[in-house]
Amino acid sequence: MDKALGLTLLEEHKSHGGRLMFYEHASGVLGLPARFGVFLPPAAQSGNKVPVVYALAGLTCTQETFLIKSGALAEAARLGLALVTPDTSPRGAGIEGEATDWDLGTGAGFYLDATEQPWAQHYRMGSYIAQELPLLVESALPLDGTKRGIMGHSMGGHGALVHGLQAPLFWKSISAFAPVVHPSVVPWGKKALSTYLGTNHAAWRAHDAVCLLEDGYRHSAPILVDTGMSDQFLQRELQPWHLVEAAEKAGQTLICREQEGYDHSYWFVQSFVVDHLRHHAAILGVA
Repeated sequence: MDKALGLTLLEEHKSHGGRLMFYEHASGVLGLPARFGVFLPPAAQSGNKVPVVYALAGLTCTQETFLIKSGALAEAARLGLALVTPDTSPRGAGIEGEATDWDLGTGAGFYLDATEQPWAQHYRMGSYIAQELPLLVESALPLDGTKRGIMGHSMGGHGALVHGLQAPLFWKSISAFAPVVHPSVVPWGKKALSTYLGTNHAAWRAHDAVCLLEDGYRHSAPILVDTGMSDQFLQRELQPWHLVEAAEKAGQTLICREQEGYDHSYWFVQSFVVDHLRHHAAILGVA
């Protein structure tokens, strides 16, 4: 345990010449213990700081999901990219009904700060991702915070787009797999935003990538998005065409690829994760 930073090492494994670790810490933002995973490539073993990409998982997932299922570690090791994977939600808040629905509450934090009760005290994944976690992990490990990217899958893709657009100097690169691009108009998003933020739709706009583009937010780097055309959630929840239209109107460079025959699973993510890591590496200046 790093007593100065309050980190407890839960697991450590050698992988692709690097180190894969899972930590727990007492989160001041969430008011609860929180867990995250880290992959340090071989380039970090000598203590040299390496670029880092934060990978946000989707509904029902945890800090382990992306690292175990994405197939990203071999290419991250080759490129010299570190990966940081937060949990998707607070754990142990004790809110009645928080584990009842798979798309709300536990496993469905939507990477935002709730303002409605009883969620507001602990469901603050927005500030956790934007402030607490990067400060903590980059203080404890050889990570170069000047070369920091963000990516995600599904709900995590929503989080990556929103956080990346809101803070383009902080997050230097953005990519997403099958993201929820316009939560204000789809069932998953309406349920989460109304529960966590209330019924004032104006408050939702800061948590909607399409609305952010409409409201003047931009990123200087191209944004990479992949969506499977056989994704079971394509028409009902993802609707990537909204993002394409908003980016065109805004002048935001967007690489939005339609992958025929692919679904929503991590088999899809595995198929294109190398492209995404190389996208981040190129923008972050990895040789």
